Amino acid sequence: MAAPMLRFISRGRCYFTPGPLGVLLLGLREAHSGAQGLLAMQKARGLFKEFFPEKGTKIELPELFDRRTTGNFPQTIYCGFDPTADSLHVGHLLALLGLFHFQRAGHNVIALVGGATARLGDPSGRTKEREVLDAERVGSNARALRQALEALAANHQQLFTNGRTWGSFTVLDNFAWYQEQRLVDFLAAVGGHFRMGTLLSRLSVQTRLKSPEGMSMAEFLYQVLQAYDFYYLFQRYGCRVQLGGSDQLGNIMSGYEFIHKLTGEDVFGITVPLITSTTGAKLGKSAGNAVWLNREKTSPFELYQFFLRQQDDSVERYLKLFTFLPLPEIDHIMQLHVREPEKRGPQKRLAAEVTKLVHGQEGLDSAKRCTQALYHSSIDALEVMSDQELKELFKEASFSELVLDPGTSVLDTCRKANAIPDGPRG
Repeated sequence: MAAPMLRFISRGRCYFTPGPLGVLLLGLREAHSGAQGLLAMQKARGLFKEFFPEKGTKIELPELFDRRTTGNFPQTIYCGFDPTADSLHVGHLLALLGLFHFQRAGHNVIALVGGATARLGDPSGRTKEREVLDAERVGSNARALRQALEALAANHQQLFTNGRTWGSFTVLDNFAWYQEQRLVDFLAAVGGHFRMGTLLSRLSVQTRLKSPEGMSMAEFLYQVLQAYDFYYLFQRYGCRVQLGGSDQLGNIMSGYEFIHKLTGEDVFGITVPLITSTTGAKLGKSAGNAVWLNREKTSPFELYQFFLRQQDDSVERYLKLFTFLPLPEIDHIMQLHVREPEKRGPQKRLAAEVTKLVHGQEGLDSAKRCTQALYHSSIDALEVMSDQELKELFKEASFSELVLDPGTSVLDTCRKANAIPDGPRG
């Protein structure tokens, strides 16, 4: 006998799934996860990788998110994004999704653009120094990242709310508090709280010092400025949690130590995994394999295809990382995939969810039209495509500009464009 179809509601979403009552209870538990549940659920999804420190001196990390603890709700969480390019890329998405998950749980989140720290260059995860950017370029990139972050937050709010009220999403730029700082005053006030032995022990520093290129003083001081950012946000906004990629753990630890030394208060860090290519290389601008979130650099169609092409051995993990779908729904999608793998249901759902978050419903519709036109020979899709979509779809194709005379046939046009050999005409 077929398994009964159970109807359940998760975060305002209603759907049916086959299976026993345990699946229903799991869905409800995820939908209404509390303090421990929020962290544990994202750990189960694979989105949260490490927590630092494991235990505070006065309060533990799960207690920060417990509505029952007086004065602890809501919390403020931040993540930094250095404007080393004029666009975010797929490698940034997991940190953003981490912020969004906190926001969905009612907490306030801050996306911090590093308009000042980008001038130094973060050495984390790098074997050589970053390209030095001048102030004008960093400023231009910072404005582009601010707009991109605000657009993503708007898509999230408009398309994934299900009518719920969430915490706030704020975009700040650390250039705002460094532009008036004087070097000697800053070093006198801040520098004395950092010990050289501790700073030198960080993995990012050790790796660079052992490399042939070594490490510049600017890069070495990067962790001090990131620590001060955390302290500033703690003092100004009550921010107690920093979110970052797993390569940021050393910088997060510096912030924790700085704040704890100055105030005696507990703050925490949470890392998210790094997304790598099939060869194990980190996805990003520096590695030359970035999938951009800016439409002018990577079209909605290209973004959609990137996720649509994911292999079966990674698609379930990516559904857990890159979407807001409850785990029981993901399990159901994967069960259907086992029965009908040729339909590539998980890949299509993954591609649709991510493209909608990044480019909105219009961007997702555009990606599907381009897919239908290019891979399914859909004349209907081709007829309704905009000029922008045609340029995006065929931007790598060669083209010819022709002046056509009256009476020119299609065959003559193809020959003039060198689309077919100019062979015998008889």
